[in-house]
Amino acid sequence: MNRFERNFGFKGEAKLRYLDGEVQVITPGEFVRCAVTGQTIPIDELRYWSVSLQEPYVDAAASLKRVRENSEKS
Repeated sequence: MNRFERNFGFKGEAKLRYLDGEVQVITPGEFVRCAVTGQTIPIDELRYWSVSLQEPYVDAAASLKRVRENSEKS
């Protein structure tokens, strides 16, 4: 999401498309859920996601956990 896009007034979970360096809002909302922990992540605080898996992460540790899980499957 670029800095000019804001989701003021939208409640609930957002649906996003995760791109390189930005996200695209599919369904507006105020948060997404971490794919590893299930924690809610306010849209303004979203910093970690996977483009290939199309999923968000609450922090770097959750992101690393998912990378390790996927590398063990290969």
